[in-house]
Amino acid sequence: MDEKDVRDASTAITLEDAAALKPNLATKREKDEWEYRNILEARAWALNGRRLKRKDPITEPYVRELHLHMFNQTWRWAGRYRTSNPNLGIPFHLIPELLGQLLGDARYWIENNIYDLDEVAVRFHHRIVSIHPFPDGNGRHARLIADVIVAKWNREPFSWGPNDLTKVGATHDEYIKALRLADNGDIKPLLLFARS
Repeated sequence: MDEKDVRDASTAITLEDAAALKPNLATKREKDEWEYRNILEARAWALNGRRLKRKDPITEPYVRELHLHMFNQTWRWAGRYRTSNPNLGIPFHLIPELLGQLLGDARYWIENNIYDLDEVAVRFHHRIVSIHPFPDGNGRHARLIADVIVAKWNREPFSWGPNDLTKVGATHDEYIKALRLADNGDIKPLLLFARS
């Protein structure tokens, strides 16, 4: 961990974040560790074989349910769409409409074999990241729902790069670069990154 990572990890949580947290946490490191455990439990829940057969990940209720499971032990707003406009994402009042369009597109892509399943999941991932429906956790949520989509149709979940994507470094930079290329219509680097 470099000096910046150490400094960021020991940064105190803002009063606004502290009010929204379920557990009493003091630093970014504590919050990150708490979220990580919560997400591991959600991943096991989401990729459970019986649940994969029963649940349809390409529905609006599932999008919220997955986020809720990922952050339900961490944030009071888990599973609820954002109600403000941060630097990332579309205006919050457009979330239901554009998410509905994405879900319809993804269903159409699958039903009509428009793209290979990996490409459907990666395109879904890219678009939901662009929508940025939740106050936090959008990238992690988008990666897990893409994993669920491919697993539902009996494919291995994605690796999402050779190293931990949550840490600042070359893997994270490559991921961001691939997302930006996808913003400009070139999905191939993100597709390759997802299976690297």
